[in-house]
Amino acid sequence: MKNRTLPVAALALSLSSFCASLPAVESVVQDMEKAAIAFLDSLTKELKARATFPMEVEGERTNWHFVPITGERKGVDLKDLNSFQEEKLSDLLSASLSAIGHTKVKKIQDSESILFILEKSDHRDSELYYTSIFGKPSSEGAWGWRFEGHHLSLNFTVVDGKLLSTTPNFWGANPAKVLSGPQKGARILKEEEDLARAFLLSLNSNQRKRAVIANKAPKDIYSSNDPKVYPLGDAGISVADLNARQVKGLNQLIAVYLNNMPSKVAKERRMKFEKDGMDRVIFAWAGSAEVGEAHYYRIQGPNFLIEYDNIQNGANHIHAAWRDFDGDFGRDIIWEHHKHSH
Repeated sequence: MKNRTLPVAALALSLSSFCASLPAVESVVQDMEKAAIAFLDSLTKELKARATFPMEVEGERTNWHFVPITGERKGVDLKDLNSFQEEKLSDLLSASLSAIGHTKVKKIQDSESILFILEKSDHRDSELYYTSIFGKPSSEGAWGWRFEGHHLSLNFTVVDGKLLSTTPNFWGANPAKVLSGPQKGARILKEEEDLARAFLLSLNSNQRKRAVIANKAPKDIYSSNDPKVYPLGDAGISVADLNARQVKGLNQLIAVYLNNMPSKVAKERRMKFEKDGMDRVIFAWAGSAEVGEAHYYRIQGPNFLIEYDNIQNGANHIHAAWRDFDGDFGRDIIWEHHKHSH
C-alpha cells in the first residue's frame, strides 16, 4: 500500500499555495489584453482586417495547422510587419509565454532558415508565421489569439478576464539536432526527448513492459491537428504504480511542457490536472529507447494529453503537443458563455 500512495503525494503540490497564485494569473491576462490591444493599434487598417476574426466556437478559430502550408493560413504574417509592429507582437508573446517558451518560439522560427539552406525550399521561411486575434481583447466577453507557422501553433482563450485555455499548443523541431554548420549540435526540444527517455529507463523490467505499448512508433502523434481531441485509451503505466524517484522524473518531464507558459499560469494548470487525479495519469511509450531511433510517448490524464514523437527524417524531427479534452480553444466554456449571454 505504501508504494501506491507515496508517489501521488510526492507529485501533488499544495492546492492552497496554488490558490494564492490565482490573482497573479489574472494580472497575466491583463498584460496579455494590453499587449493584444497595442499590437492591433499598431497595425494599418488593411493589416488589422487580415489579423482579426470573430470569436466563434468553430470556424477559423479551430482551423489550426503545424505543417508548412503556404497561401492557406489566415492572419497577418511577419513579412508584412514593420519593426515597431514586430516589437508589439513580441510584447504579446512575452505576456503570453514564459521566457523559456518565448526563446523556444524564436529558435523554432530560426530553424526554418536552416531548412532553407538544407532543402533550398521557398516555403522554409522564418517569417511565415501568422498572428490572428479572435474577438475584441477586453476584460468582458470572450476573445483569443493564435500565433502559428511551421512547427508552432499557440492558442490562447480568455473569457471575462480569465485565461481559460492555452491549448492546443504545439512545438516542433526539424532538425531535432543540427548535424552540421555553425549551429551543429543545437537541440531546440532537448529536454522533451532526454527526460522522457531517462524516465523510461528508470522503470524496472515489469514496469517497462506496461509502459511500452508497441515496439514500433506510429507515423505521427495521434491527435494530429484535429479540432477536438479524445482520450487514447488506458494502455501504459499509471502514476500509482511508480516509486517516488520515478514520479519525480515524470514530474520533471511534465514541467518541461508547463514551463512554456508564465509561471503562475503553469501552476494553475498543474493545480487543475492534479485536482482531477494525478494517480490516474498514464505514461505510454512506443518504439525504440535507443538514441537516434524512432520513438513516441504520451502522458494522459483525465482531462489532458501530452503527445510527442521523433520519427521522421531518421528520427531527427520532433512533434510535441499539449491538448485538453474539455478545454481546447476554451470551446466548451465559450458555449456556456454564449448560452448565458443570450
